[in-house]
Formats: sequence, structure tokens, C-alpha cells
Amino acid sequence: MTSQLLAQLAIFIISAFLGFELISRVPNLLHTPLMSATNAIHGIVLVGAIIALASASDGFTTTVGMIAVIFGAMNVVGGFWVTNRMLGMFGPPKKRVKKRED
Repeated sequence: MTSQLLAQLAIFIISAFLGFELISRVPNLLHTPLMSATNAIHGIVLVGAIIALASASDGFTTTVGMIAVIFGAMNVVGGFWVTNRMLGMFGPPKKRVKKRED
């Protein structure tokens, strides 16, 4: 049991380090497409969490699953919101109309 936990912890640490190194080397131009792709992946994960929540049998699992679904949904919505703002920065500048004061 302890060796399995240590193996899982080692995989987690290596994947966290690898993810940090990969993301830190992404050029600024590719951040928007990368963000859109991760939002799509998070959407798939959210659907899986909802399916797992539907098969929960006890109260504790249902509660933890519901909290996970809520945080996952916030992550997906926030990611799409940030992506929309980032894409808006690449659009043409909006003309501002000055109001006349009489």
C-alpha cells in the first residue's frame, strides 16, 4: 500500500514539474489556442464527473462529487470567459464616439 502511494506521489510530482516546464515555454501567440484546447478537455472531464456523481451510492461521495462538479463548472466557464477576453484583444480597435455637451 505504501509503495503504491509513493509511486502515485512520484508520478504527480513529475507531471506537475513537466506541466510547469511545458507551459512556461509556450510563446504568447499560442496561449489563446492552448487555453481553448484545455477548456475543451475540462468540459470532457466535467461530463465524466457528472456521470460519476450520478452513480454515487453514499452521502459523502455525493457531497464531494457535487463540490467537484461545481468547481469544475466554474473552471470551464472562467476559462471560456478569459479566452473570450483574450480573443477580443486581437480584434480591430473600437471607435469611440464623443458626446457633445450643449
